[in-house]
Amino acid sequence: MRPRPLIIDCDPGVDDAIAILLALASPAEFDLLGITTVAGNVPLALTAANARRICQLAQRPDVPIYAGCPRPLLRSLTTAEDIHGATGLQGAELPEPTTPLQAQHAVAFLIEQFTTTPHPITLATLGPLTNLAVTLIQCPAIAQGIDQVVMMGGALGGGNVTPAAEFNIYVDPHAAKVVVDAGLPLTMIGLDATHQVMTTPERLTALENLGTPVGKAAAGMLRYYGQLDVERHGLAAPPLHDPCIIAYLLRPDLFSGRPMRLAIETEGSLCIGRTVANAYPTAAVPANATVIQTVDAEGIYALLTERLGKL
Repeated sequence: MRPRPLIIDCDPGVDDAIAILLALASPAEFDLLGITTVAGNVPLALTAANARRICQLAQRPDVPIYAGCPRPLLRSLTTAEDIHGATGLQGAELPEPTTPLQAQHAVAFLIEQFTTTPHPITLATLGPLTNLAVTLIQCPAIAQGIDQVVMMGGALGGGNVTPAAEFNIYVDPHAAKVVVDAGLPLTMIGLDATHQVMTTPERLTALENLGTPVGKAAAGMLRYYGQLDVERHGLAAPPLHDPCIIAYLLRPDLFSGRPMRLAIETEGSLCIGRTVANAYPTAAVPANATVIQTVDAEGIYALLTERLGKL
């Protein structure tokens, strides 16, 4: 079968980096057309540099990387250095990237790809949805070139940056609203699913035991990443968010969910960024997304470890 055309929109970030590595380790399944970056976990200059560092680590300088929007549509930028470290990739000693950043803006790249592709493209979104929202605003016709959008974001229950909101949606709720309301074939993998995928000591050791530069870097980043979440949310181990998106595209059988009607709260101070999901859509208010609720965490980590061992 033809590899799936894929674009990754992200804000690296440790878990974004692991997700990118998983995609790079799966060339038979993915034709990775490019990586677009947005401000989120760290500012745009760092997310763009970090994507380049990860591709360099994986010895994939052929993957083009495009910098996108440096701030949310309407709000000031919120970042997450407390989770990912000052550089965004705390725990790994990675050299300065030598692969150049593409001159084209990420939004222009997305418009070009989605309006000219002979085969519909899958978009994996791992960060705030600013780039995709601006793309939709500038050129609604991109929808014709999208096979599906699989996003890491949102939560059916409580949030991780406020009691109501998950980080990616909270950073740019207005962009999330544009995307959710656009009528795209959308799958949401939120905190309810990703909090099931925990980086236990045994899983971390398996990555370290790969004995490769990629394995050591991945284990180093994951050893640092998520410790604050463990303390803040009382989790047994740090959760792994963004790689679930790539794992879903590789092994959808490891996930289960149902159609729901999503809406994004963009007003008020207490609940801004909340993902409001109606699990019982009707003909009058139909579903606009598939929402993943359960995952096979052991299967996901086995897949991740096996694939990273190939880099």
